[in-house]
Amino acid sequence: MAYWESAFAKPVEQRVGVAARELVIYLNLDNIQNGYPNKPQAVAIPEDFLKDVNDAFAEMPPLVKQLIANKLAGIQFVRDLGGTGYTEYIFDRASRPTAGFIVLDVDVLAKQTANAWGTWKENTPFKPDAGFRLEAEIEAKGQDNRKNAIQYILLHELGHVASINAAIHPRWDQSPKKISTLVRYPFAQLSWEIVNKANGYASVFDGSFPQRRNVAYYFGAKLEGNQMVNVYEQLERTNFSTLYAATKPGDDFAESFVSYVHTVLLKRPLEIRLYRDGRIAKTYRSCWEEKRCAEKRKFLEEFLKS
Repeated sequence: MAYWESAFAKPVEQRVGVAARELVIYLNLDNIQNGYPNKPQAVAIPEDFLKDVNDAFAEMPPLVKQLIANKLAGIQFVRDLGGTGYTEYIFDRASRPTAGFIVLDVDVLAKQTANAWGTWKENTPFKPDAGFRLEAEIEAKGQDNRKNAIQYILLHELGHVASINAAIHPRWDQSPKKISTLVRYPFAQLSWEIVNKANGYASVFDGSFPQRRNVAYYFGAKLEGNQMVNVYEQLERTNFSTLYAATKPGDDFAESFVSYVHTVLLKRPLEIRLYRDGRIAKTYRSCWEEKRCAEKRKFLEEFLKS
């Protein structure tokens, strides 16, 4: 926290800038540790891009900004991150996570509209197949722009920041085998269980959603393109708000947070359309009006009011 004191002295809206040298070094070491080939670099932020970031943040619901004001040290930018966004803990003197920072990749975002980015992201778990196609819609045509792509991505990362010290799910940097029970984490309990022998997490829905284990975003698709429809049919048997939410407890909450704020508070669309041989085979929509997501909706409503 001592490193970030100057950032917290600013209003939350002003904690935006180019990644510092120390942060770039940290990101490179983190990529090496995780086996990612990307080599993050500091990058100047174009004025029009910075305006989109500031506008995206300014237009978020006041509840969201209040929730993260004392936890968000900043939003910093690099290129060649290895993904769209990244959030990491900041520790106090007792080595306890107490806040967080967000890193975004300028090159990934600079030319992407909201729906183009959403479509790219949601295709990454599937291998290309000429007979199958996926389209994502997270903005109406008149609002399908870069600013709203940035806002959606930021909301996911802010979900991670909001979860810090909130007893929502276990720490993402902590080995599951060190956690004996999820009883302290009421949100995680709704979908997850610890598998100590495998040192990992399993979904309580794995019996009806066996393909969940093969859902991997960004780095190496494991699912065949012709499995798209079946995977989304299985997803609808769970309380996961999106397919990405089914990957691990931390992203379950972040995806629930962004999709709830986006569709319920901001009243924006969230729709996945799956095509087989050029015709729509299935449409998947936000689950917040459905019974399957009722418990998570109640949790989010109470959390955002706290």
